[in-house]
Amino acid sequence: MAWDFETEPEYQVKLDWADAFVREEVEPLDVQWPRLQFTALEGARKKAIEPLKEQVRRQGLYATHLTPELGGQGHGQVKLALLNEILGRASWAPVVFGCQAPDTGNAEIIAHYGTDEQKKRYLEPLLNGELFSCYAMTEPLGGADPTQFVTRATRDGEEWVISGWKYFASNARTASFYIVMAVTNPDVSAYQGMSMFLVPADTPGIDIVRNQGLAMDPEGEGTHALIHFEDVRVPADAVLGGEGQAFAIAQTRLGGGRIHHAMRTIGQAQKALDMLCERALSRKTQGTPLAEKQFVQGYIADSYAQLLQFRLMVLYVAWSIDKHNDYRRVRKDISAVKAVMPGVLHDIAWRAVQVHGALGVTNEMPLFQSMLGASIMGLSDGPTEVHKVTVARQVLRGHRPSDDEIWPSGWLPKRREDAAKKYAHLLGDDQ
Repeated sequence: MAWDFETEPEYQVKLDWADAFVREEVEPLDVQWPRLQFTALEGARKKAIEPLKEQVRRQGLYATHLTPELGGQGHGQVKLALLNEILGRASWAPVVFGCQAPDTGNAEIIAHYGTDEQKKRYLEPLLNGELFSCYAMTEPLGGADPTQFVTRATRDGEEWVISGWKYFASNARTASFYIVMAVTNPDVSAYQGMSMFLVPADTPGIDIVRNQGLAMDPEGEGTHALIHFEDVRVPADAVLGGEGQAFAIAQTRLGGGRIHHAMRTIGQAQKALDMLCERALSRKTQGTPLAEKQFVQGYIADSYAQLLQFRLMVLYVAWSIDKHNDYRRVRKDISAVKAVMPGVLHDIAWRAVQVHGALGVTNEMPLFQSMLGASIMGLSDGPTEVHKVTVARQVLRGHRPSDDEIWPSGWLPKRREDAAKKYAHLLGDDQ
C-alpha cells in the first residue's frame, strides 16, 4: 500500500531553492513594478528579470507545466502544485518561472493540438517568455454559457473571416496573438459547431474598444478588454486542433487553468496567514499581545485548518490528474476545488484584515486586495455556482433513488425489521 505525504528529497531541494529565491529576488519586483507583469519587458525591468529567468532555467524549474516533448520540464501536476504554492506569494513569480496565466493554458493547448508550424510560430516564443498571449472566449451576453456565443467565423476560399465581440479578454493589449473561439457551423450543436483560431494581434479588423480594470485597479489601468472583431481575415491553417473542436480544446485548457489557480491560491492564503500571525505576535492591546486573545487564537486555528484542508484537496486532485492524464475524468474534483477556492482565500484574508485593524483595509497592505481577488476568482474560469452544479450532477450519478415509494433507505423502522429478519435464526427467544 502506498500512501505518502512526503516530497522526494531531490525535488525538496529544488523547492527550498525556489522558496528562498521568491522571497529574496521575486517578491521585491511586486513592490517596485506592481501590475506590470504582463507588459513587455523593457529597460530596467528587462535587466532585472531576464537574469532571474536564467537562474530558474538552470534549476530546471522553468515552464514545468509541459512535458519535455511539448517543450517543458514534465514535472507533473503534483510537483507543479508544490512549486506553485511558493509562486503564489508574488505576482511576478509566474512570469519569472514561465508559468503565468493565461499563457500556461494557451501553451498547453497549442502544444497538444497545434501543428508543427503553429508550435514554431506561437508556442516556442511563448515558452521562452518572448511574448504574451490572450484567450478570447467569453462574450458580453455569454459569459458562463458558451452555447450563447455568437461570434462567427465564416469560410471564404482559403481564409476564415471572423466577426463579433469578445469580452474580458485578459491581457489583450499586451498580447502578440489571440486564441479566439467562434461559431463555424451554426446548424449543429454548439458543442460540435465551434472552432478556435490563432489570430495575430496586428491583424486588420481587431478593435480593442476599451480595457476594464478590476475593482482595486486605478482608473485607466485595466487589462481586461472588450474587443470587436470586424471581418478579421486569417488563413485556413489558423484553425487550432481542427474545425468543430473548440469545446474539447477548451476543457483541456480550462481544466489545467483551474487547478493552477488553486495551487497559487494556497501560496496567497499562506502569505495572509503569515501576516495574521506576525501581527498577532507584534501588536498589543489591554496589556497583552493579540496572540494571547482567544478570539484571535480562534482566527489562527480556523485559518490553519481551512488552509490545510484545501492544500490536501488540491494535492489530491493534482495527483489524480497525474494518475489518469485526463482532465475530463477528474472534472468533478477540479470543479470542487474551484468552488472551494474563493472562500478559503477570502476567509483567511478577512481574518488577517481584522487583526491588522484599520491598517488592514488600506492600500499600504495587500490584504484587502486579496479579499477582492477571492471574489474575482469566484467568477473567473466559470462562476462558483456553475462548478457546484457540475459537482452535484456528477456526485448524483453514483447514487439512486430509494426502492420504497414512501420511505428513504435510512428509515430506521424498516431497517430494524430487516435486521430482525436477518438475525432471526440467532435471536430466537431473545427477540
